[in-house]
Amino acid sequence: MKKIVVAIIGILSFLYLLNPGLGIFEIIPDNFPLIGNLDESVATFFVFSSLAYFGLDLRDVFGGWWKRR
Repeated sequence: MKKIVVAIIGILSFLYLLNPGLGIFEIIPDNFPLIGNLDESVATFFVFSSLAYFGLDLRDVFGGWWKRR
């Protein structure tokens, strides 16, 4: 059941990032300063997290700078 929920969240987040509504449907409109792209960043986080849950960890592609402490 948990795998299904994670897959659905990942698919919905990916579809939100594809933007099939051409910007008409957005949770936070992009023209708000500083917070306009917050919904896209959260959706990207959900996509990367769901891919990591299924074994495809793309977070290491960026060098893992947060792990070097």
